[in-house]
Amino acid sequence: MHTDTERCVRAVRSKDARFDGWFFTAVLTTGIYCRPSCPVVPPKPENMVFHPSAAACQQAGFRACKRCRPDTSPGSPEWNQRADLVARAMRLIADGVVDREGVPGLAGRLGYSTRQVERQLLAELGAGPLALARAQRAQTARLLIETTALPMAQIAFAAGFASIRTFNDTVREVFALPPGELRARAPKRQGASTPGALALRLPFRAPLNPDNLFGHLAATAVPGVEEWRDGSYRRTLRLPYGHGIVALTPNPDHIACRLTLSDLRDLTVAISRCRRLLDLDADPVAIDDQLRTDPVLAPLVGKAPGRRVPRTVDEAEFAVRAVLGQQVSTAAARTHAARLVTAYGEPVEDPEGGLTHLFPAPEALAALDPETLAMPRTRRTTFTTLVRALADGDLHLGVESDWPRTRERLLALPGFGPWTVDVIAMRALGDPDAFLPTDLGIRRAARELGLPSTPAALTARAAAWRPWRAYAVQYLWATDSHPINFLPV
Repeated sequence: MHTDTERCVRAVRSKDARFDGWFFTAVLTTGIYCRPSCPVVPPKPENMVFHPSAAACQQAGFRACKRCRPDTSPGSPEWNQRADLVARAMRLIADGVVDREGVPGLAGRLGYSTRQVERQLLAELGAGPLALARAQRAQTARLLIETTALPMAQIAFAAGFASIRTFNDTVREVFALPPGELRARAPKRQGASTPGALALRLPFRAPLNPDNLFGHLAATAVPGVEEWRDGSYRRTLRLPYGHGIVALTPNPDHIACRLTLSDLRDLTVAISRCRRLLDLDADPVAIDDQLRTDPVLAPLVGKAPGRRVPRTVDEAEFAVRAVLGQQVSTAAARTHAARLVTAYGEPVEDPEGGLTHLFPAPEALAALDPETLAMPRTRRTTFTTLVRALADGDLHLGVESDWPRTRERLLALPGFGPWTVDVIAMRALGDPDAFLPTDLGIRRAARELGLPSTPAALTARAAAWRPWRAYAVQYLWATDSHPINFLPV
């Protein structure tokens, strides 16, 4: 979008927050870059230059605006709706892969050479993987500086910097302030200040309907791993350097996030996975506008716009839970999962009580005795085949997964039919166009709304909803009185 100057100028003049994250405005006369919705008086069009990423602005020598804080804007929806090389690379960078494994590790996960990855990112985003990771480190550093009382040296390494000098230089360059002054200017907020505990706000594009989003997570919560308490969804997180516990609370203009981490180096990854879990980088206006073109869906969208797709913080965990949920009720699936958690999950300490374990890793589940599983033999075979493939590395599910190829790998496993593959594609892989025409709730909603109820006919009818069929699924599910559709009281 940043190449369409006229459209960008209109967005800046109207201060349209919908475009935050789509592009950034760099002002030649001030050397500052802003988000499109910046509240200051817009500069003259001839003084505006548009970039596709904060990293590109920083590489061009621009500093972040202190008023609109463009580094904290929602991420671009592009990386959620695409599955090409650039989108997969951006999801991996957000997951901290460059900081942990370097550019060669990023390229290796994608199956391309480092040169190919760098060339494609430069062509589309105006910055290479190192610059994009640097911009993310700067944002993490600012968050820690402003919301914690941690020493600057500890913040530097927690944010992913290799040295304190690099940390100081980057903060000065990006924010035009040394770290100490950045902390002194920060608004005083009430929040956790002890090491490892953080309180922060997760922005999103409005509108956001929390009913089905948090309702689904709460209704399917696995005891010991997840819970709904005092208006918040809480769960344990398995992270690269340790583990964490997160509490997510819906508010009108943001999601309140409380994080307790065993290792602060996991902060960037934890935030990225929480945003992905709640689908916070989606563009609900574009999605709802497309779905409203169907006269059957239009009343559903008008009644409760802004529905998101409840996703996951761990793709392998969700695939296991999808198998446990085959042809059984939500309550039965939770019971099966809870037994596995108690027997094979890793114990954790929850300062607030209630959460007891991390969901079992595939390696732990691959070692269990299949005869101990209280399920039919055919599903037992499906379960053991899946966890063995995940544990051995024959099947990899992650943010970088190639959607079509992963679908083929899943369909090749015994007991994996279209419903299981599509629900994994929708909620674990993040495919916004995944569709569930054989789902019982979808077929029931189709009959009530006068849509075709056979899978083939409904799939043909749903072609008009593309590329947002996963969101259409949320609106169709919402016609039922199942607990997944309601925010818990």
